[in-house]
Amino acid sequence: MPSPFRLIFLLLMASALTFGYADLLVAAATPFDFERLHIFLFNLCSGGTILVYYTENKRRVTKAAKAFLLLSFAYALLAFYEVYLPALLVGVMLAGIVELVRVRRFSWNAKGLFSPALSVQSKFHQAALICLSLGLLASSLVIANNEFFFWVTLANLKLNTFFLGFSFPISLISMSVIFSQMNSLGQEGQPQPLQRLVALLKNSCFWTINLGVIIFFILILLERLVYQVIIASILFCAVMLIYMLYRHLGTSHQQKYFLTSGMLFLVATAVTGILYIIFAFSPTYLPEKYKSLLRIHAYLALYGWNLSGLAVLVRHHDFPIQLHSGTLVALHWLTVLFLCPLGNHSRLFAGAAILCYLLILSAFFFRKGLPDAGLAELPLEPLLPRQ
Repeated sequence: MPSPFRLIFLLLMASALTFGYADLLVAAATPFDFERLHIFLFNLCSGGTILVYYTENKRRVTKAAKAFLLLSFAYALLAFYEVYLPALLVGVMLAGIVELVRVRRFSWNAKGLFSPALSVQSKFHQAALICLSLGLLASSLVIANNEFFFWVTLANLKLNTFFLGFSFPISLISMSVIFSQMNSLGQEGQPQPLQRLVALLKNSCFWTINLGVIIFFILILLERLVYQVIIASILFCAVMLIYMLYRHLGTSHQQKYFLTSGMLFLVATAVTGILYIIFAFSPTYLPEKYKSLLRIHAYLALYGWNLSGLAVLVRHHDFPIQLHSGTLVALHWLTVLFLCPLGNHSRLFAGAAILCYLLILSAFFFRKGLPDAGLAELPLEPLLPRQ
């Protein structure tokens, strides 16, 4: 990716974290919801554009990616200022761009998701695009429902709830990268039963993650806490299985060290999410009481797990680079696990978190390094024929 666009993403992601601390800087009586900018600038503007860029598999930033970046930024501002009718229309346009890119790369239908011949990494990749386009359409429908037509009334049918769903496509494309670096165990000498078992486990992980998150989201809307714990536990088991597969089957590319750290962020995200749901069973439960835990969960998900995947995607043409530094990974964990949550209570820690985050982003997007022996560029899946 050209350096000017890397700088744009650095500024967008840094702004996203900064807006997360807006309550320390802005009067409480402000009518604007800064959480929307916190979510949009990272998940949709940065994550969505990077997903489109990666899918088109060009070193340059394509017209589709540029259009998505500009429109998603407009969408973020419109939603922030609560100008809902134009936001609804822009959301539909963004979904159209994503579908156009998906059809060019895969096909107009999604039957490949059910084909055993299609690699799991390709399934995660296509699912990420479908999820992004459906998330945009769903958000537009929620705007139409809540602001204009009032078809359905549910306590959790809120726009911010659906906006959080823009994080899921980033998780799916990060999973695609992780599975792309796993050995297939298809070399000569490997027993056929072992090959079939690994293929079964990989596909099981794909369907468990995708169906599990969809069901979990529906349960959030319906406020079914018991079932949320069950589904969250199943998702945790799937995450642990993917982590173990990656540890044992992951190839010795430079990205493995860094993506392993990302997987550990995802494990921590799952643990904190389950804990929050369990605490919600308490008869003395108040949202404010566990707000800190929820924010730690969000930081682990966005700036830990999701950022790990996006950094590799942005630089996938540039490897090998020095992203496997133990110091960089340690700073990443320190910032996400301690400085970011503490920043919600102190301007001093908020400033420290933003500064360290800028250092991390600078390393992710601009660090160079001498080639290391045995390290190669991220293996990209070939363009698939139309099905």
